[in-house]
Amino acid sequence: MTAEWDAERTRRSLHAPTAHDDKYSRGVVGMRTGSREYPGAAMLGVEAAWRTGTGMVRYLGPERATGLVLARRPETVAAPGRVQAWVIGSGTDAVTRTPEEAAALRAILAGDVPVVVDAGALDLAAGATAPLILTPHARELDRLRDALGLARLGADDGDELRAEAARETAAVLGAVVLAKGALTLVADPSGVVRRVRTDAPWLATAGTGDVLGGVLGAIVAGRAARGTPDPAALADAAASASWLHGAAARLAAARLGERGGPITALDVAEALPRAVGEVLAGERGRTRSQAAPPVG
Repeated sequence: MTAEWDAERTRRSLHAPTAHDDKYSRGVVGMRTGSREYPGAAMLGVEAAWRTGTGMVRYLGPERATGLVLARRPETVAAPGRVQAWVIGSGTDAVTRTPEEAAALRAILAGDVPVVVDAGALDLAAGATAPLILTPHARELDRLRDALGLARLGADDGDELRAEAARETAAVLGAVVLAKGALTLVADPSGVVRRVRTDAPWLATAGTGDVLGGVLGAIVAGRAARGTPDPAALADAAASASWLHGAAARLAAARLGERGGPITALDVAEALPRAVGEVLAGERGRTRSQAAPPVG
């Protein structure tokens, strides 16, 4: 089964805070991202998590990346503690990973907290026991499938074959797979695929994947704060994060005029509060009969 993702389905993955909420009930996301080579990835992901509406961000990473994070977002907690979702791997490279960092990542992957696995941590996904959402782009998906003994996609393979590859990879790993692209495909282990059209070509620029990781971590942490999410709920969260990511990119580009224009990853992060607010506000006045049908 496939489902086209939209604002209404995205709204279901979000939680507007009430007078009864605190930072823990809104979700605490832990981020182990960035590296000496790519410290900016940490800052972008943390920025995105805060701007999506998480209750707290805990950041654990290299000294230089920590400095950038705290200079930009001093409310970030740079110390270990309770988290309700993890984001790992953004802005890292498995080739340069130290044994100590590998051990720390494996401990996260062996836990019971949902983990968003990106970039330099994708090679550690096989055998993990934590609930996983993998976020590979096309080349990373090929490398992941190589490691699993699965066939690579061809350069000319269309969206149906991409969807089948995402399904197969999700089933083999027992994880949610978010295959990035102009059409993002989110598969859960049951075989359901959610299709997310970004309609934001300016989004194809460095650092926007790090922003997506932060958005997704925030949504998953918020969902986990309301109860343990099953794989379908995690896949819904992944599709919703991708939809919001695209909406924020469109808003950022629209600030430059009717035709839009070049944007940066930080522009996308800064547009997230408006994107989230518009999705939540769009529910007001809707009748039950207008709601999108469930997926599955």
